[in-house]
This record gives sequence, C-alpha cells and structure tokens, in this order.
Amino acid sequence: MTAKHFVLAAGGTGGHMVPAAALAGELTKRGHYVALVSDERGVRFPGLFEGVQTHILPAGRLAGGPIGYARAVSAMLKGRAMAIELYKSFRPDAVIGFGGYPALPALLGAFNQDIPTAVHEQNAVLGRVNRLVAGKVDAIATSYANVQRLSPKLADKTHLVGNPVRDAVLALRSKPYPLLEEDGIFRVLVTGGSQGASVLSQVVPDGLSLLPVAFRRRLQVTHQARIEDIEACRAKYKELDIAAELATYLPDMPEQLAWAHLVIARAGASTLAELTCAGRPAILVPLPSATDDHQTANAKEMTSAGGARTIDQRSFTPVELAKQMQRLGLDPEALQNAAGRARSCGRPDAVRDLADLVESLGNPKGDMPIGKPQPIKEAFA
Repeated sequence: MTAKHFVLAAGGTGGHMVPAAALAGELTKRGHYVALVSDERGVRFPGLFEGVQTHILPAGRLAGGPIGYARAVSAMLKGRAMAIELYKSFRPDAVIGFGGYPALPALLGAFNQDIPTAVHEQNAVLGRVNRLVAGKVDAIATSYANVQRLSPKLADKTHLVGNPVRDAVLALRSKPYPLLEEDGIFRVLVTGGSQGASVLSQVVPDGLSLLPVAFRRRLQVTHQARIEDIEACRAKYKELDIAAELATYLPDMPEQLAWAHLVIARAGASTLAELTCAGRPAILVPLPSATDDHQTANAKEMTSAGGARTIDQRSFTPVELAKQMQRLGLDPEALQNAAGRARSCGRPDAVRDLADLVESLGNPKGDMPIGKPQPIKEAFA
C-alpha cells in the first residue's frame, strides 16, 4: 500500500490523547506518516507521541456568554486558517478528530479543503465537538454499540470499532488473571485517570480500614492521587497501617494493571477500555460533573456484564466501599469470574479496525505531490 499522510486532532486530556496515540502507532507501523494537532497540554503529554510531528492550533471553548463565544469563534477561525496552511505542506489523505475543542479547527480546515474526515468517539455519549461535525464527516467510529446523542440518521457512516489502547495493555489480554490465594496478597489499584480524583483519596483509605482485619492485612495498594491530596492520603494510609504506594502519575499503568486483583477508578473512556481489554474487575465511581454524565453511561456495559460495580459519587462512602469490596474480594472464585466478565466487554481489535477505517478514506483529489512537512509556525508565516 502506498504510504499516506494522516493528521490526528485531539483535545489535551488522556481520554482523547491515548486512543490518538494508539492509532498513530498503528498507522506508523503500516508505513504511513502521522502529524498530531492539539493544544499546549496535548503536545506535551508524557510518553505518547515521541517522534511524531506535533502542532498547536488556537481553539476557543464555547462558553462564557457572548464575549466568550466571540473569542472562541475568533480563535477557531484563526486555527482553521493555520490548519489550511499546514495541509498545503503536509498534504493529508485524511484528518481524524478525537474530540475536544482543539480538534475542531483541524476538522474545519479539512472541510474547507475537501479532505476526507472521520471522528472517533471514546464515550457512550457523543461529545460536543463530535456532535457539531457528525453530519459533515465521512465516517464516525464509536467505542460502544449504543451511543447517546448520535442521530440514527447517521447509522450508515457509523462504525463500532472500540477504544484503542496501548500495545502494553493489549498484551495483558493474553496473560491470566493474577493468582489470588485465600491468604495471599490482595493488590488494589486506585486511579482517577489522567486528572486524578480527590474523592478517591478522601474515601478509599477509610473504606479499606473498615474491612475485616485478616483481609485488611493482605492489602497492597497503589494509589494515584492529585498533587494537592497526595501527602494527606499517604499519611492516612500510614495511620491506618495499610501498605500503600502513592504517586501523582503512573507511567507504568500497564504493569500496574498486570498485577492488580481489583481496580477502584473513575469511569473514563480510556480507563474502561484498559480494564476490559486486560480483564480486571473494578469498582467504578463516575465523575458526576462529566459532560452529559457520560462516565455513568460508560460504566453501564461493564457493570451490566458483571465485571464491575458502579457507585454513584453521592453514595460513595467508606461504608459502601467496604461493603462492595467484601462482596468482591472475599470470594476468589467470584472475583475471577468478574474478571472474565470484564474481559468479555473488551474490544482488543479496536486500533486495527480504526486504522482499517482510516486507511479506507481515500483523498478525492487523487495523488498529490507530498511536500516536506514543516512546523506550523513556518507554514503560517
């Protein structure tokens, strides 16, 4: 196959950047060229886009009343103009959006230049930017069979592919659930996603302290905490005499998942994709302020399958957590069964299927000479 050029456009959070990075890796393996468009956070995301050409485009957020909207539109129009200049140099065969406002200027520029486009939706509710462009893109890739806010009229161009995960997480699928002996170490991973979650730091240590003494002594906890919470959380674990390691960021997340018997987490799209791919049972606490309450929607599939228990944040107390922990953790057979049910929800071929879809988007302008890719500030000068 002839090498193609693809632009991946994504907002700067882990939920958008992780699947974009997975696709970038797959397309590069297939001999294609990839460029990333994002914001300041996205292009500096640790460990995801090494060796990939990156560009920052201005993009406003549609909020803040009339003045805020006016500023957002102005920024997006500037970003679109910069994207068009980039495309004159990079000559993309397709532009793929992963949601988030930084993806919008890149897609608007592609529409202007008649470049094929697709969007990937990680959540079980179609995000705002993807809703804005859904009617105009050539393809919509989803992570769930049922996606709220996605019009049935767009079914012909909608493709269920799943949410891509990193190769290191994908490799866990072929490994067995870690051996859990009745009196052996019980490993718990606590993570609030790329942004952390203060409520987990506030509730989890006290919840674990309510477990029966014999169970509590078996615990080995790895806890990702916000920087402003980490010292208080560490002190609480020490006070309760619970073995715990804490960090604000877990660069070795695949390794952490590999040994975890149970995960306590938010219900972000990337977190759930990794849990279901690896086959790890979980207690999920959806972020109540998530747009359109999409984390609660995300959790439904895994919970309905029996691979997770979902606790509304308003009900997430130490007592409730301890209750759910005992129901899952005191019966090794039940826990292993839950792991299998979590695994049944995984879509391990997501990155392959998404790459196949992206490759099928041919440029209607035909073969164009490929210019040497330039940094966008040069292209726009």
